[in-house]
This record gives sequence, C-alpha cells and structure tokens, in this order.
Amino acid sequence: MHNKWNRLHKFRVVMVKIVDVAKQAGVSTATVSRVISGQPGVSDDARARVDAAVKALGYRPDLAARRLRSGRTDTLGLIVSDIRNPFFTEISHAVEELAYQNRMRVFLCNADEDPEKEAFYLAMMRDENVSGVILSPTLALLKNLRPTNYPFPLVLVDRCERDTQVDAVVLDNFDASYRLTEHLIAEGYQRIIFLYGSIGSTGPQRHQGYLAAMAAAGLATQAEAIAPRSERAYAVAEHLLQGESPPDALLASSGLILQGIVEAVKAAGVPVPVACAVAGFDDLPWTRLVTPDITVIRQPTHEIGQTAINLLIERVAQPERAVRQVVLRGELLLRGSTQRNTK
Repeated sequence: MHNKWNRLHKFRVVMVKIVDVAKQAGVSTATVSRVISGQPGVSDDARARVDAAVKALGYRPDLAARRLRSGRTDTLGLIVSDIRNPFFTEISHAVEELAYQNRMRVFLCNADEDPEKEAFYLAMMRDENVSGVILSPTLALLKNLRPTNYPFPLVLVDRCERDTQVDAVVLDNFDASYRLTEHLIAEGYQRIIFLYGSIGSTGPQRHQGYLAAMAAAGLATQAEAIAPRSERAYAVAEHLLQGESPPDALLASSGLILQGIVEAVKAAGVPVPVACAVAGFDDLPWTRLVTPDITVIRQPTHEIGQTAINLLIERVAQPERAVRQVVLRGELLLRGSTQRNTK
C-alpha cells in the first residue's frame, strides 16, 4: 500500500501560482504577467529571472482566466468534410503542427459531408469563441456561403468557387486533371472513363479538366458523378469492366474513388495497364505498394494546411486586408499503372 501511494504521489499535480513565480524571481506579479503574455516594458534581467522561475517551478498560466480577460481564445476550428479521406487527415496534421508551434489549440470536427453536422459545428465554434475556422465546406454551404454570417474569419481548403469572397487554399484542379488525362492520351488510351465525386466542388472542377483534354484530342468522353466512397467506386468500376465496351483506362478524382477502382480491377483479374490503365488523385502510401504502382497527382497537402493556418492568422491580425485565394499546382507522378509505352 505504501509503495502504491509513493507511485501515485509522483504523478500528483502541484498547483504553482503566479505569486510563487514572482517570489522566486524577486519581481511583482504584474511583471510576471507581462513576461508571460509577451508585453513590453520589462528589463532583460527581470525577463530572464521570470523565465527561469517559470521553468524551475513548472508554472503553467491559467488559460481560462487569460481568455476571460482578453476575450481571445487562441483556439482555431478545423472542420473537414470527411475525416476518412486520407487527404483531410494529412491536412489536419499540417494545421495542428503549425498551430502547436504558435501555441494555439485546434478543435477538429468531421462534418461527414452532412450540411446539418456542418451547421452544428459552425454554431459550436461560435459558442466556443474561436479565433477563426479552417473549413472544407459541403457543396450546399459553398453555394450559399456568406462570410459575414459568422463572427469569426473563415479560410476554405480544397473546396472553393472563383466568386467566393473568402480566403482559400486550393489545388488547380482543372490543370491537374487536364495533365493527368493528357498523359493517358499520350500513352495511347482512348476510351478513358472518369469517375468523380458528386458532393464537393473539386470533383466537377476536375471533370472539366478531363473534358477539355479529351476534346483537345478529339476523343469521346464518358464520366460518372458518384458518391466519393471506395465502396461506390468499386461497384461502378466493376459494372464498367463487365460491360460490352470496357474502358481502356479508369480515372479517379479522389483517393477514395481511386481505391475502389483499384480493388475492382484486381478482383476482376484485369491486367494493368495492358488491358486497363488506372490513375487518379492523391499520393497515398498504398498507391506505391500495389503492383503495378499507381500513377497519381500528388497534392501538396502539407503546404495546403500550413498556408491555410497562416492565412487565418493573418486575417485575425488584419481583418480588413484583401481576400487571398492561393492556388497550388499538383505534381504528376508517372508510374506503372499507365505507362505501357515505356522503352
């Protein structure tokens, strides 16, 4: 029993107060407060003694009290449309990483492509008095988005229309899809079928790139808008592969759709890329592990996440600055699933 108490005692939290830090450093509590909050008017010597006392005593400020006094939360909201999509997992990691460096907290919410959940989480962000929200909006919200409806700034990621007057970080979806389709055409594929997500704005934008590339080559188009789920993509790809005119190539607008296509092709025993090429978006680890490895557009997910949080921090500091929409370019990674003309 005595040993158990000793073990528990080691993990006991000692409540160090600001007055303890002041006493240790030999300064007033007001001086300690100014040092901790980064305010000027403190000598280098006093600042060094306060920092040393904070470290020696393990003092942690009362964040709740500080937020109450300042009216700021140092908290960001991150609402993603589907946390199951690895793309959004990587975005979330990048946002959290930079938030940590800036000593900010992140509330992560998964709207699950549901406008009602999305509205609930946006209302919760208002109640939590967050400093701002990074959002991957549902199509329903994007069509009717009014930034002035929210008491905090918004930064959109992945999904944004050109006329949306709000800060955003997106991929050049038209260009990426055009280059991916153009590569397939250059490899000799003609019956290229494109499966794209029907819920967000990225799928239709990538669809337009596909249509333009096919039109430039004088080829007939065939595309299907589907729910961006691997299960749905599997079912549609399976049906296409069993049809009278199976595709030369299957093209996916997202990682989850690409996963379903690859699973369907493997299950059908169709040789890739000899009978059917496969390509899509997102350089996920599994795309390099299957045989043959999969040609993809790599999105700069880390840059997207970090640019978004930087835009949000800038907006908080400069509420009146002009709207900025950052458009990034994807990288085309050529792999075995499409390259049948390699020498």
